[in-house]
Amino acid sequence: MKHRLLFLMYFAPILVAAVNAKSTEIIHRHELFNTMGICNQSSYIFFPHHQPIKGEPQQKTSYFPNEGLKFSFNDGAYKFGLSGFIQPSIKNVKYDSALGGGNDNLLSAKRAYFMLSGEAKQEKVSFLIQTNFSDQKPLLDAWVAYHPKENLVLTFGQKQTFVNNREMLFREDRLQMTDRALMSGMLSESGREFGVFAEAFYGKKFCVSPKLAITSGDGRNSFGADSRDSDIGGLKYGGRLDVYPLGYFTEGNQFCGADLKHEKRPVVVLGSAFSLNRGASSAVGEGHGDFFIYDKRGTIAMSNYRKLYFDILAKYRGFSMMLEYGNATASGLGENYINSNATVLLAPQQISNYLMLGNSYNAQLGYTTQSGYSIDLRYGQCKPEFADNPAGAMSDMNEFTLGLTQYLRENNLKFQLAYTLRELGNGERTRIIEVMSQFAF
Repeated sequence: MKHRLLFLMYFAPILVAAVNAKSTEIIHRHELFNTMGICNQSSYIFFPHHQPIKGEPQQKTSYFPNEGLKFSFNDGAYKFGLSGFIQPSIKNVKYDSALGGGNDNLLSAKRAYFMLSGEAKQEKVSFLIQTNFSDQKPLLDAWVAYHPKENLVLTFGQKQTFVNNREMLFREDRLQMTDRALMSGMLSESGREFGVFAEAFYGKKFCVSPKLAITSGDGRNSFGADSRDSDIGGLKYGGRLDVYPLGYFTEGNQFCGADLKHEKRPVVVLGSAFSLNRGASSAVGEGHGDFFIYDKRGTIAMSNYRKLYFDILAKYRGFSMMLEYGNATASGLGENYINSNATVLLAPQQISNYLMLGNSYNAQLGYTTQSGYSIDLRYGQCKPEFADNPAGAMSDMNEFTLGLTQYLRENNLKFQLAYTLRELGNGERTRIIEVMSQFAF
């Protein structure tokens, strides 16, 4: 079933063009990129043969690579879109440790995204449904947004939150490397949460963007598979403040790692994010029921989980730099127990067995040529809060990644090669070589 869905997702634009070939005139702005239907940056727009009646609302259908199939009704008052991408991957993982080693080879459809979006201009409403058919829980985003003003967006539903580090604001097809950084993998999972989100934007030359969120605190699909798997703990409160001292990036360039737009002037965004998850019961606060802590009466009394981030993203003429710092701590602990009978006391530092606690750092540098070739370097480090606790959820770890990428027509089609060396504090090493391609439609 998944293979059929992937086939339909990838070839849908081509099938639409074939069906409409007899009744529509296809205006080609450029030639096809290749015979597999992978197009360049230009669009293919379908116009009816009959002349439109003057004053009659116009309907249009168009296809843009990486933006998908677009439907526009009533002179653009209502818009719908179908898009997605797939990422086939080949990976070799080699393990080295004092007890020996191992070697794994993995071939997979790493990600297979399908998106349905829409906009009602007069009603000031938009929506997005996004799925990943390579995931056991395919639903990623499902939200509705209201735009009362041009600089204000109010969103309700499940979406990619902005209270994590900056790289976690990037969608998975816009990453600088084949995978997310060590910090992102250690302190987050998918980065999706269910709740209410508010985003505002002020200024032109000097810009400020404050954002606030109140979510369930249990990540995506936070209410479980059925009524017996209910949400646990309290709500999660968070916010982010981004400052653009030199003005905004070129449209869309702030949501990807590489400088694909080749900014003609230096642009920088300075950001900070904070969140308080009241009653977390999973390692990074994106799930529930993974562990329980009790008070002396045997009542569930989960600890609070706090995260604080600072980050910088700068781009200029193909060069890009991103620096990130993250800190995760626990609070609200008193006389707690790890069993409901309240006979086994939660020892000092033992909370780090259940929650990711500590500091994390990430630094990325890269350069993308005008012809679409990119070389990128990344260094990440994690330091647990309690380094003398060998059972802690966070490990003392360093990671270095070298990446080479070829972008064809920006991010529509790309090929990536990445080499990663990961070192644990105990001397164990993991080497990862991955080759990945991306096809967006």
